[in-house]
Amino acid sequence: MRRSVMLAASFALVAARGAFAQEFPSRPVRLVVPFAAGGVTDTSARAVADRLGARLGQPVVVENRPGASGNIGTEQVAKSAPDGHTLLLGFDGTMVINPHVFAKIPFDTLRDFAAVTKLGDATLILVAHPSVPANSLQELIAQAKARPFAFGTSGTGGTPHLAGEMLAQRTGAQLTHIPYKGGGQAVIDVLGGQIPLAFTAVASSQQFVKSGKLKAIGVSSARRSSSLPDVPTFAESGLPGFVVDSWVGVLAPAGTAQSVIGRLQREIAAVLAEPAVKERYSVLGIEPVGNTPEQFAAQIREDLARWEKVVKQAGIKLE
Repeated sequence: MRRSVMLAASFALVAARGAFAQEFPSRPVRLVVPFAAGGVTDTSARAVADRLGARLGQPVVVENRPGASGNIGTEQVAKSAPDGHTLLLGFDGTMVINPHVFAKIPFDTLRDFAAVTKLGDATLILVAHPSVPANSLQELIAQAKARPFAFGTSGTGGTPHLAGEMLAQRTGAQLTHIPYKGGGQAVIDVLGGQIPLAFTAVASSQQFVKSGKLKAIGVSSARRSSSLPDVPTFAESGLPGFVVDSWVGVLAPAGTAQSVIGRLQREIAAVLAEPAVKERYSVLGIEPVGNTPEQFAAQIREDLARWEKVVKQAGIKLE
């Protein structure tokens, strides 16, 4: 008798989950961006939100929850109900770098989140003031071995910062990090000649490269940027395997039903394939992806391990 009751309860639970999955979404979906409005992460979310809402049959509302380098908004989603109606616009700096640079962090990337899909990779570029005598990555490395070069980035512990540290660790170049409150300010100081180099997103520097006001040394992506197709990759410039992109993606609270995650992934991938969205991402310097949850989760695990080594060697710590 007891076994029959337990079986009946199990069947009821399965049926309830199936009914829930069929009903998703039953109300508007919140897409939490853990940064202020106007940045690349925020814009990448807004570029897909309306079209995703149209495909889901419910509005997708972008909600900005900035603070603590993305930790505040990320924690909020980690503690949300795992029903698919609250999602996170995940940024690699928050998800795979912050756990290593902050002494305490209010979430566990692997335990508290389920990967949905990577929206895209934001290409990073190393740019120089025109007065810098190097015209290639190898020339710059040779010169930086003889004397230190300062490079600006969007801030301590961000992907551009770690890309510069990884370049120094791998080649022996003397690169001194100068943190700014945003990549745009670093680019302005390179334009003005206050610092010689900046590691930044293509979106914030491509107009100056095209006009000749900045010299492009190379991009650290696996492929050349569609926005700057004449700029070689680091791998092409003599550093095989040196690939660093800054990614954005969608994650859900851990425990979200696989059927819900699968639906979200399929719809987001379809949105990313739309010409208007692809064009918008191109302007942002982002290569759209839309991969499977398993592929995205695998990269998150790999990036957590990779950046742990770089952060420890560089001695980067934030309170």
